[in-house]
Amino acid sequence: MPATEAREPAAGRGAQAGECEAGRPGPLGLCLAGPTGCGKTALALAFARELSAQRGGGTAVEIVSVDSALVYRGMDIGTAKPSAAERAEVPHHLVDIVDPANAYSAAAFAADARRIAAEIRARGRLPLLVGGTMLYFKALREGIDTMPAADAAVRAALDAEAAARGWPALHAELARVDPLTAQRLAPNDAQRIQRALEVWRASGRPLSAWQSSGRGGQAGGERTAGGKGDGERSGRRTDERIDRRIVECLDARLAERGRWPMVSLEPTSRAWLHDRLAERFAQMLAAGLVDEVRALRGRGDLHAALPAMRCVGYRQAWAALDSGSLVDLEALRAKGVAATRQLAKRQLTWLRSMPGREVVPCDAADAQALGIAALARHAAPFFGTTFAGAAATFA
Repeated sequence: MPATEAREPAAGRGAQAGECEAGRPGPLGLCLAGPTGCGKTALALAFARELSAQRGGGTAVEIVSVDSALVYRGMDIGTAKPSAAERAEVPHHLVDIVDPANAYSAAAFAADARRIAAEIRARGRLPLLVGGTMLYFKALREGIDTMPAADAAVRAALDAEAAARGWPALHAELARVDPLTAQRLAPNDAQRIQRALEVWRASGRPLSAWQSSGRGGQAGGERTAGGKGDGERSGRRTDERIDRRIVECLDARLAERGRWPMVSLEPTSRAWLHDRLAERFAQMLAAGLVDEVRALRGRGDLHAALPAMRCVGYRQAWAALDSGSLVDLEALRAKGVAATRQLAKRQLTWLRSMPGREVVPCDAADAQALGIAALARHAAPFFGTTFAGAAATFA
């Protein structure tokens, strides 16, 4: 199993949260990532119970959701939101905090998650960040520039172009100006294509550049023009300064990422995940997903272009209701399952680009035990020797 090297526990009476021995910065929170439907919630709750038992009872873990759909109120079935009982057993944060009529950004998430994680550490508990919105993880662990805000005029223009030319044509345009973003998006991924082109048109800078530069901003700079003699030496000095800035920026991002260690649930068999996703979406339909979306439509202030209504499952159900009150559930099921598979594929692509994660095969027979052991190893620095011994019981 691929793994990163876990930090050594602090010696003595146990490290304070956010500190390590010899004054080195310690972890700020523990991340549990994975594609939709892989069992993240079940593992997080099982680990919280085990850790609580090992520490003699009481709350040892608080969960911070890293999910761009769970933030929305009134969207419970299609998001597989943790139940009231689960949220009562283990405190959850960043769930039900935004009205579906409003947007919630990766930058807002990173700020909220850092604040909440600090509050959890101050209570002597472990912040466990759980979810599958990879841009949120990236913003938290590496920082993200403040990208241009949504521009209604630009979006309206893009919608009009898409109506006339189709989203695949706009995807081709994106590939010319931002190939890195385009290569990870499907030609009909309207929401993400629109946002990427919106950022490009508003700033003249590709979305991938905003995302990769992190909190350090653009690492590069302008090279001093010149030819021979002093100009040539000035150009070399400028290049050296640029190189140092690049190294410093990368070092800062690597150091920050190391303070948010990540365990990732990833399947060895794509078919295993596909079967789970199909079963899960069928359960959502049986639980009343269509009625949930019908109630959201009934509010009168929501529309299909909102980020909340573009979430997988909601988008397909909204479109099905557009055709009338009688919904073809079989057609909706097929479209919903296909969209969920595409989401999982994008999530796995993101994960594979994230170095330093410890991978746990979520389709293994003993996946939960392996996951608890991995989380326990990374949790040891939060609790020092008290939990370091307990971690060995899961190895």
